[in-house]
Amino acid sequence: MTLPRFYPIFDDAAWLDRVLPLGVRLVQLRLKDRDPADVLDQIDRGLRLTRAHGATLVVNDHWQAAIDLGADWLHLGQEDLDDADLPAIRRAGLQLGVSTHDRAELDRALALAPDYVALGPVWPTILKKMRWHEQGLDRVTEWKALVGDIPLVAIGGLTPDRGAQALAAGADIVSAVTDITLNPDPEARIADWLAVTA
Repeated sequence: MTLPRFYPIFDDAAWLDRVLPLGVRLVQLRLKDRDPADVLDQIDRGLRLTRAHGATLVVNDHWQAAIDLGADWLHLGQEDLDDADLPAIRRAGLQLGVSTHDRAELDRALALAPDYVALGPVWPTILKKMRWHEQGLDRVTEWKALVGDIPLVAIGGLTPDRGAQALAAGADIVSAVTDITLNPDPEARIADWLAVTA
């Protein structure tokens, strides 16, 4: 399948009620520090909402919940790979995206035959403390040459303008978190993103 080029990430399914009617067709739920029952409820709600809108939900980290609830997509960070049951994930038919920050992590990701590879942070990010400095657009171009036909997601410090630059540098998909969630008018910002990724 060809994935949409805009890929926002949210920490609560309530966001999906707001953004899916605007035309977002690929979204991730990144649920941190939630109790297991809440995680299941959030993912279940996210799946129902995305399917009702013809959109795709990617579940971050919670691979067992993704399997149990019949999700189609899973995203794992490098730390998540250490604990995930990858054979079970593949048996369940989940498509897999993997975060990468350096060549060793990219090699590890590619060995898993992922369905997309994410590179970040392309620009400095406020979302979380990271030991990697900004990767820059040259790294986006380099990564795309290395991953070939696998879709490449650029993430970290992106704005609509930077998203356009990342796409021009070779990214297939651009992702944003705080540029939307901390924006005073998230719906207008979504419209800006959809315009540059159309």
